Amino acid sequence: MPSASDVVAIVKAHQITHIRLYDADSHMLKALAGSGIEVTVGVTNEEVLGIGESASAAAAWINKNVAAYVPSTNITAIAVGSEVLSSIPNAAPVLVTAMNNLHKSLVAANLNYQVKVSTPQSMDIIPKPFPPSTATFNSSWNSTVYQLLQFLKNTDSYYMLNAYPYYGYTNGNGIFPIDYALFKPLPSVKQIVDPNTLFHYNSMFDAMVDATYYSMDALNMSAIPIVVTETGWPWQGGSNEPDATVENAETFINNLIRRVSNNSGPPSQPTIPINTYIYELFNEDKRPGPVSEKNWGLLFTNGSDVFPLSLSGSSQITGNSTAVFCVAKDDASEDKLRDGLNWACGQGKANCSSIQSGQACYLPNNIKNHASYAYNDYYQKMHTVGGTCDFDGTATTTNNDPSYGSCIFTGSSNSSTGGGALPPAASGPISSRGNTRLPVSKVQFLISAACLVVVLL
Repeated sequence: MPSASDVVAIVKAHQITHIRLYDADSHMLKALAGSGIEVTVGVTNEEVLGIGESASAAAAWINKNVAAYVPSTNITAIAVGSEVLSSIPNAAPVLVTAMNNLHKSLVAANLNYQVKVSTPQSMDIIPKPFPPSTATFNSSWNSTVYQLLQFLKNTDSYYMLNAYPYYGYTNGNGIFPIDYALFKPLPSVKQIVDPNTLFHYNSMFDAMVDATYYSMDALNMSAIPIVVTETGWPWQGGSNEPDATVENAETFINNLIRRVSNNSGPPSQPTIPINTYIYELFNEDKRPGPVSEKNWGLLFTNGSDVFPLSLSGSSQITGNSTAVFCVAKDDASEDKLRDGLNWACGQGKANCSSIQSGQACYLPNNIKNHASYAYNDYYQKMHTVGGTCDFDGTATTTNNDPSYGSCIFTGSSNSSTGGGALPPAASGPISSRGNTRLPVSKVQFLISAACLVVVLL
């Protein structure tokens, strides 16, 4: 592993703005001082029981691992344990107590508004995640999960989810095609549709996030944003792991960045962005288990990429020759175009400010031009979560950028790439997948004593 100062230099060189540590390594926290990088520190699973049983232990942990470093080191969240309910269930009875003890210590140190407390959980506690609309948490954990969600709501925090389409696919007995796990387009005859809501799911990642939202709803808990604290794809595996390849890892990671960078949510929560951490920065060559377990790193320890990455922002992602735009058809009737325009700017929540009088895309002032702008804005934001380019047969897709003059269409390589707002106190965590945040427009990584994770916000 590089030294802590070298790790920070590598993170800065890749324009990463959030990292998650699996622990609270003092060398890393000191090296991150003055960097401005948002940091999520981790309470290890071995520490959860003690902090849950002792308020004084929680206060000591906060003083040693948080208060001693802020404000120089920009710590914004604490991840309490890693997949506690599925990996160390004996600690489950004190998990929320541990979180409360840490939060009270933050209040005492006047840090509770800067630093949020949550706990990463795996998809394993949702036994039947598809269809998402009927997903529920494992009933044996209902009491603990309800207390957890109540804590998150009361403290204005967020749910930390570890979501791995790689495992959803490889453990799925061929139920879902690999393209679904890799964010690749599916043919019309293989669309993944929730039979109850009729929502189309273009990726397993979106379905996993939505299954978690629906599981919260089943406990009458809502308005708690989800941050994906781990996801990724291994780039090398053993002879019995044929899907762990560089090609698949590159496809997954870059499609993930493209997906998260549009700042939309899953079909049931389209206005809540899915802030996401990528697992992980470096390989863990001494990690036990199959070959794939050791090969999730995005970077070699000299800072070079394992495969080409688009980590510097959405402009690099959308400004390519494969961009797809949605525009009005030449032969569409004005009445249908007007209906489509009204829907896109209304219920469809397209940003139609640029086609108002005096704005960049108002002229030429005709229904076809205005409809094209609105249709495209809707499509760019929603196509990855089931939105289509149809509008009652009045729209079609094109690879030709419809921008003109100072009128820049959403998705154009010339469009602005400002980062979207995060959920309350969203921050960058680093966790350890299996046991143990980053705007896509600003990549983020997770770090532990042995590894780093990238975060997409």
